[in-house]
Amino acid sequence: MRSWLMKSEPDCYGIDDLEREGVGMWEGCRNYAVRNFLRDSMAVGDRAFFYHSNAAPTGIVGWMEVASEAYPDPTQFDPKSEYFDPKATPESPRWYARDMRFRERFRGVVTLAQLKATPGLEDMAVTKKGQMLSITPVTDAEWEIVMGLASG
Repeated sequence: MRSWLMKSEPDCYGIDDLEREGVGMWEGCRNYAVRNFLRDSMAVGDRAFFYHSNAAPTGIVGWMEVASEAYPDPTQFDPKSEYFDPKATPESPRWYARDMRFRERFRGVVTLAQLKATPGLEDMAVTKKGQMLSITPVTDAEWEIVMGLASG
């Protein structure tokens, strides 16, 4: 089992949405490194922190698990979608999605400032300056430290 951190803006798709749905589609990723994580590296049962980006405050708000194999992101084929890709075809999709299952909402936000200030998280991708990927791997040690911060 691997661990991940997955970012989303809460006004687009937040933990409230995932909790209400139970299982939700993680779609709209348009970066090749992120696409490769979704398509090639993740596995059903992997766990992921849900990170609210572009929020006040930004940070980890809970966790979820990978609930499906990767499948072509349907938004790439929809001309009305902001994620439409005219170069993608059903025969040759460019972008992938996965279903994610809600697991837990933390009592509070584990903020980016907390993550940056916590020993043992210095190498966590989200704490690095200029790190813009919306999905990044998390080590087992980082997972345990963050879960400790969340339980307060």
